[in-house]
Amino acid sequence: MPDDLPRFRYHPDPVSTGSIVGSPALCVSCREARGFIYTGPVYAADDLSEKLCPWCIADGAAAQTLAASFTDVGADVPDGVPTTVLDEIEHRTPSYLAWQQDHWMYHCADGCEFLGRAGHEELAAMPAEAAAAVAASVAEYGWDQDETDTFVKDLDADAVPTAYLFRCLHCRAYSAYCDAD
Repeated sequence: MPDDLPRFRYHPDPVSTGSIVGSPALCVSCREARGFIYTGPVYAADDLSEKLCPWCIADGAAAQTLAASFTDVGADVPDGVPTTVLDEIEHRTPSYLAWQQDHWMYHCADGCEFLGRAGHEELAAMPAEAAAAVAASVAEYGWDQDETDTFVKDLDADAVPTAYLFRCLHCRAYSAYCDAD
């Protein structure tokens, strides 16, 4: 990630995940063209897609001045996750594009870091714990083992179905969920 970009605790490399891209576009929050623009989802009254710079996300200016949020943290948040964590993920962390609704993962009473999309190929190159987390998320669909294995083999980082991989900031456990259109 370029050195001059802001750092995000829960999305450590938004450039490699495609959430932030180089662009000459003007940010509607700070009115500056800073060389990068956010490409992920924005929940706001106005269409702000590809109109916000990462600096205005990081410092909360986009959330405050434009009533924008970047991740819907309202569902499936485990007990014990502080509201300050939810606020940071929702209002000051770039999210990511998902085929359906983006979904943040939590572990050890904190938000996990988003590592990116993963397909079968990417999972084969990662620690076995990453693939196990994906298989566990697929098993929640209630499919039999053959259906689960087929789904996991069909995962593609750039197509459907795909897996979204996260890692706990504390114990380094992987978590994931899968998505298709």
